[in-house]
Amino acid sequence: MSKFKAVVFDWAGTMIDFGSFAPMGVFVKAFEKFGITASIEQARAPMGAPKWNHIRAMMDDADIAAQWQAKYGHAPTDADVDKVYEVFVPMNEAVVADYADLVPGAIDVVKYLREKGIRIGSTTGYTRSIMERVLPVAAKQGYEPDNLICADDLPEGRPGPLGMYQCFVDLVAYPPAAVIKVDDTEPGIAEGVAAGCLTVGLALSGNFAGKTPEELAALSGEEVDTLRVHATEKLKEAGADYVIDTVADLPALMEKLETE
Repeated sequence: MSKFKAVVFDWAGTMIDFGSFAPMGVFVKAFEKFGITASIEQARAPMGAPKWNHIRAMMDDADIAAQWQAKYGHAPTDADVDKVYEVFVPMNEAVVADYADLVPGAIDVVKYLREKGIRIGSTTGYTRSIMERVLPVAAKQGYEPDNLICADDLPEGRPGPLGMYQCFVDLVAYPPAAVIKVDDTEPGIAEGVAAGCLTVGLALSGNFAGKTPEELAALSGEEVDTLRVHATEKLKEAGADYVIDTVADLPALMEKLETE
């Protein structure tokens, strides 16, 4: 018997969308519709948070806030966040399925967990309407987790623990120490920490590296290590117990943890 009862995965940058690209251009384009110039770097900064909170964080960026003040005569309010969010969601819905390829090795991880009788859960910063576009694409590739908790399913999202609490119920998996949370972002790791789970960060498949597998392969070992070190520092600061490159490395880590 495994000491672990469930593993709860994030989606973009973790199990699908290597490099976490689907939301990036959409955030930039959504702000463009309001006459505001946002960079990919500004769009990536709050990644992992529920998308409304993500837009709020972008609005709080000094440069974006100054642009908004200059154009509209006031600092961006929550009502302004609502307006950008209303534009963002359908735009993200329209493109997300194009970025839903599974991360290399993800299916092998699923098979490993299924063979050990370990439940597979999932949480995401995406809304339910966005994930409805992703689920059938993932299923066609063989990935169907046992549950899904979206950013708008509960009264509070990441970095709070409610999504993980719901996973405990859905998966009938407890205590928290018997559940692993795997994520590529700070809010996603913090979600696991807040719920008392063992947390595993992903350094190279997600938002911090922001590279496709092909782009990573074209880098030197030194350049890849620089990306790895930066991501590891950020994820550890968020509370990650362990950091691996991608989900493909999870079985080896779990085998090691089983013997400790």
